[in-house]
Amino acid sequence: MKEIIGKKLGMTRVFGDDGQAIPVSVIEAGPCVVVAKRTAEKDGYEALQVSYGEKRKKLINKPETGHFEKGGVEPVRYLREISNNDELNVGDQIKVDIFKKGEKVDVTGVSKGLGFQGVMRRHGFSGAQKTHGQSDRMRAPGSIGQSSYPSRVFKGMRMAGKMGKDRVTVLNLEVVQVIEDQNLILVRGAVPGKKGTLLSIRKTNRQW
Repeated sequence: MKEIIGKKLGMTRVFGDDGQAIPVSVIEAGPCVVVAKRTAEKDGYEALQVSYGEKRKKLINKPETGHFEKGGVEPVRYLREISNNDELNVGDQIKVDIFKKGEKVDVTGVSKGLGFQGVMRRHGFSGAQKTHGQSDRMRAPGSIGQSSYPSRVFKGMRMAGKMGKDRVTVLNLEVVQVIEDQNLILVRGAVPGKKGTLLSIRKTNRQW
């Protein structure tokens, strides 16, 4: 399966052949270097460990330095595991040109953290009416349980709480453009996270 690591640069729009404006997310993807290979015999599963990003050498500790030296690659900021590819070996590069215009991809990342939010923003509650003296209940969730039986709040009750900062996968996004010399891939629509969010881009296995 084709897969690469990158980061979100933001959103813009491009124009298609018919002149239609297409909203796209701009992702800087790769180049990623294969640092190690996980095998079923040694590790119990198969995967590729790849590196991405830049990091000052003085910020890399001795264990990390030894790991990178073993793979014969320069130390970088991120280490992630992706799907195994028998054609790749330690030291090989994965570049954005593995994807072509028109292909469909799944993009995974961590969504924006929005902090503590009430039920109206978090779950779309409508709030209560300002009647019968309830002037302070307009944004409240209402009843969350019973007083006599079972005298508790059921698990999974939709309530106020922290919102966002979840691992999210957006499925079946179209590759609108690939700019190889700048390591950029443009996909239709929005992808998770804010500017600079680390993303995983892989070819989708869905047919719709």
